[in-house]
Amino acid sequence: MLCKEIIEKIEEKYARKYALEWDNVGLLAGRDDKEVKRIYIALDATDDVIECAVKWKADMLITHHPLIFSGMKRINNQDFIGRRLLTLIRNDISYYAMHTNYDVMGMAELSGNMLDLEQAEVLEVTAEDGKQEGIGRVADISPVTLRDYCQLVKERFGLDTVKVFGDLDSMIYRVAVSPGSGKSMIGAALEKNADVLITGDIDHHTGIDAVAQGLSVMDAGHYGIEHIFVENMADYLREKIPSAAVKTAEICHPFRVV
Repeated sequence: MLCKEIIEKIEEKYARKYALEWDNVGLLAGRDDKEVKRIYIALDATDDVIECAVKWKADMLITHHPLIFSGMKRINNQDFIGRRLLTLIRNDISYYAMHTNYDVMGMAELSGNMLDLEQAEVLEVTAEDGKQEGIGRVADISPVTLRDYCQLVKERFGLDTVKVFGDLDSMIYRVAVSPGSGKSMIGAALEKNADVLITGDIDHHTGIDAVAQGLSVMDAGHYGIEHIFVENMADYLREKIPSAAVKTAEICHPFRVV
């Protein structure tokens, strides 16, 4: 199957129109007329990921986070992004990124399902297309302590630790989840009357200020939650494109707490 035909299958469910305006999604490098028999999936186009894709003789690399975010005036071997792009192009690997369009049309619902959130609402609406679509989910749950809910999050997302702002003995009745970098979602979680926001990349001041406003925050890591993209997309592509071999990058958290 050609690369452009695979892209059509992907965008049937995760259309680019749902990406936020600042984002950069789609075919970022390579040929859309490339014959694709092997697809490699990862969260980020790191050096290790690209090396593995090359060794596996992948025809196409699909990541969640785009390697190219802003405009580039030159592509050469003098910076790490240029070197990665040159490696992909030299090995004739078509590179496709699906970021906030997947956040809206996949990650939000998937993360809510991982936590068994029932009758969940969109946390922040970004599109109206027959129904509301957007970032994150929020829902009521059976009351539980923040401490016990931390254990649930760790179990569901395969984590050893989470960072928590708030009283661990406080009761949680309403949960918001926003995978990725969720600093900007504090306001939405407060507006939706959540007791806790589960997200990533929370700094000191953001965390303590949220608690001061009555919202606990659980930082499960940017990668810690979003790694669910990898297997989810692999399952989707195996179903929609059975003729292609699909391989996933090993789940490897980018930092360690020691």
